[in-house]
Amino acid sequence: MAMPTSRSEHNGRPVRLTKREIEVLSLIAQGFSSKEAAEQLFVSKRTVDFHLANIYDKLQVNNRVQAFRAATRLGLIPFEPTFNHTGGES
Repeated sequence: MAMPTSRSEHNGRPVRLTKREIEVLSLIAQGFSSKEAAEQLFVSKRTVDFHLANIYDKLQVNNRVQAFRAATRLGLIPFEPTFNHTGGES
């Protein structure tokens, strides 16, 4: 199965997120904290933070909001606003 790819507007290089990075970013976009996302994925918070750092690097962003916006703009994740979860950022 091919990984979703898109061209970054910054330098034209292809942006590829792994399936797990997409899962992490999707949970974060729904308002889950790193700890809550880790619990959902049955991994440690450190693992989620590691994936987030890789996502930020690949998308050339500095935070969760920028990552979500860049990923949706590039078509890497669907834009599906959800307002049913209220969680804090860790």
